[in-house]
Amino acid sequence: MYAYIEGKLSFKNPTHVYLDVNGVGYLLHISLNTYTQIEALEKVKLYTHLYVKEDILSLFGFHSEEEKNMFNLLISVSGIGPNTARVVLSSMTPNEVSTAILHENVPAFNKVKGIGPKTAKRVILDLKDKVSKLGNAEMPDLVPQNGIREEAISALLSLGFNKQQIVKKIDNVMGNMTDLSKVELLIKEVLKQLS
Repeated sequence: MYAYIEGKLSFKNPTHVYLDVNGVGYLLHISLNTYTQIEALEKVKLYTHLYVKEDILSLFGFHSEEEKNMFNLLISVSGIGPNTARVVLSSMTPNEVSTAILHENVPAFNKVKGIGPKTAKRVILDLKDKVSKLGNAEMPDLVPQNGIREEAISALLSLGFNKQQIVKKIDNVMGNMTDLSKVELLIKEVLKQLS
């Protein structure tokens, strides 16, 4: 119904804003990501999603179309409502969500309030194909994830660490990292745990 609304911010806080458009005030629910982007602004253009359910009409606002698209994908998953999707987008950027989905990073979603392992797996299962078609996340990351693991193992072995110990620590670190794009980040995190 509404693609976006542009106007003056008459009120803002981390969960919602009032957007004044020619004397009409719109209440838009927002994520922390959006709040961070608009916090210092007076006039904004927010991409919108009108959520309709029985007797509820809620308008959600997003600083970028990328965030709006991710919101729409998240609420398409059974068990994920608009508020849970907003919490996900308050905890992670749209790109981090895409990357977590593509890498099947369940622990990244488990850090989000209201998302348990079953829901995280459902999000990944339902959205992996859709996200890979969007191309939001750094697609080169998807292929080398296993390659990064092997490269990190090789580097740590050359430093004289025990293979069994390395593999266990690497798997543990990879399960908790949201950015699996650089082998050096992985090695640094593993070295912290090994020392």
